[in-house]
Amino acid sequence: MPNKRPLGLPSVRLILIAAFAGLLAGAVAVYVMPALSGNAAATADTACAGAVQQAKTVSELAKGEIAALTATAEPRRLQALTFKGPDGGALKLASFEGKTVLLNLWATWCGPCREEMPALNRLQEQKGGDRFEVVAINIDTGGDEKPKAFLDETGVHHLAYYRDSSMGVFNALKKEGLAFGLPVTLVINRQGCLIGSMNGPAAWDSEQAKSLIDRVSAL
Repeated sequence: MPNKRPLGLPSVRLILIAAFAGLLAGAVAVYVMPALSGNAAATADTACAGAVQQAKTVSELAKGEIAALTATAEPRRLQALTFKGPDGGALKLASFEGKTVLLNLWATWCGPCREEMPALNRLQEQKGGDRFEVVAINIDTGGDEKPKAFLDETGVHHLAYYRDSSMGVFNALKKEGLAFGLPVTLVINRQGCLIGSMNGPAAWDSEQAKSLIDRVSAL
């Protein structure tokens, strides 16, 4: 019988913060309709028809350490979201089509983000591959020195370095009611459709998170 990962103090803090974020997200959702337009425009696409079942899976598995994750009522494509890749070149979310993506926005000045990053790093180490990737996008303004130094200092070496110093991705998601603080995490299926979202940190290396990734990646 496999050993269970001990629930340390950082994990407890993440759960408490995430639980509060989930309550706040529910309150915000009362006032904001999720049109999901991305940087430019998200599209209601027939390719997202199959994503409805995946969103139901998100709802079923969003428990424990990822309980604040909310399933998307109407899955939409978010392929127009743009940011920079490790080589500094422009990327769109469409570049990852064919993979399930855990899209995460973080900044060095965001305490919960800094606490969450090692868990995202471990999730990528254990589950990353041809069918899944953690796409963690740093949104610090200015140069690359500070975020890169943070990743080195914390030993986060399994995540590719994605950047959006313009904060365009965050502002687009904020405008559509998907982001009101950091960190922000979206679950995107292999067709580029949003199936779940969360504001606040989570223990993304937990068994609940890994089970979720396995299930939605297999659909």
